[in-house]
Amino acid sequence: MLREIDLVIPAGKEPERLDQFLTRQVAELTRSKVQELIEAGAVTINGKSTKASHKTRPGDAIHIAVLSRPPLELMPEAIPLTIVFEDEWLVVIDKPAGLVVHPAKGNRSGTLVNALLNHYGKLEPAADGDADRPGMVHRIDKNTSGLLVVCKREPAMSRLAEQFRLHTVEREYHAIAWWPWASSRGTINAPIGRDPNDRQKYAVVPDGKIAVTHWRQLQKFDFLAHLALRLETGRTHQIRVHLTHTGHPILGDADYGGRNRQMGKLSTSQRGVAAELFEIVDRQLLHARLLGFVHPVTKVMHRFESPLPDDFCGVLSHLNGKLSDW
Repeated sequence: MLREIDLVIPAGKEPERLDQFLTRQVAELTRSKVQELIEAGAVTINGKSTKASHKTRPGDAIHIAVLSRPPLELMPEAIPLTIVFEDEWLVVIDKPAGLVVHPAKGNRSGTLVNALLNHYGKLEPAADGDADRPGMVHRIDKNTSGLLVVCKREPAMSRLAEQFRLHTVEREYHAIAWWPWASSRGTINAPIGRDPNDRQKYAVVPDGKIAVTHWRQLQKFDFLAHLALRLETGRTHQIRVHLTHTGHPILGDADYGGRNRQMGKLSTSQRGVAAELFEIVDRQLLHARLLGFVHPVTKVMHRFESPLPDDFCGVLSHLNGKLSDW
């Protein structure tokens, strides 16, 4: 389905980067999506293709051709769920690693959404209006395990989405990362956007969106560390990108340097331990352990915790680790 958008820069408007201007003017488009459209030649100024960095000027006629796919046919599927909390407004799920949250290209079925439709029937569209992600106000990656809240209907959806937008939802993750930190805690404040070298991934980039992660080192091992991390913002792949950017990728994270790039730095004995750990780990060891929010309807504060999964505990046991308190 093709949607065409035409805009004219008004008189007196100060010059501004084209991608920034369109991101503000067209609510449905993120900056990364705008940049993709510009690169594909789907955005023209005065009838000519241009660059994302082009400075708009008064009188410029901008044309955008947005090709959107039709909604997926979402089918209920009998997939078991671990339900931590449920009422008439929302449900908190403890998601296992390997379960995709919602259907998309490459994952048309077998997702959490398919399971939820089987349990509850119709759900509200996602907080951003996406009918392919009913009930969703946030998400966690396929190979990240842990807690996720899903809204069944309004006004829970919009009110809880607002808490996420204002960064008032409490989210704590645990991870096993490469290389202990010199200090016991810290904050990573680095903007995140699409990786310019691989559009399927994300990276710290100068013009990215603000991203802040607070971390604490619970345990130090020979060449690994057990971390607790709290999100102040919630960018896609935020923890994975931030830890890789600081030189501490998550153990097992093949997409962000945590599966084999560290091996060259290891001694022979350390390589042996790493090989044993990779027998246990087939994903990034990242777990959404804690989720806290004010119930969007009852106004009661809820705080849920998920135990570390077997593979995470197996690595800690192998390292003779002991989980510490936050």
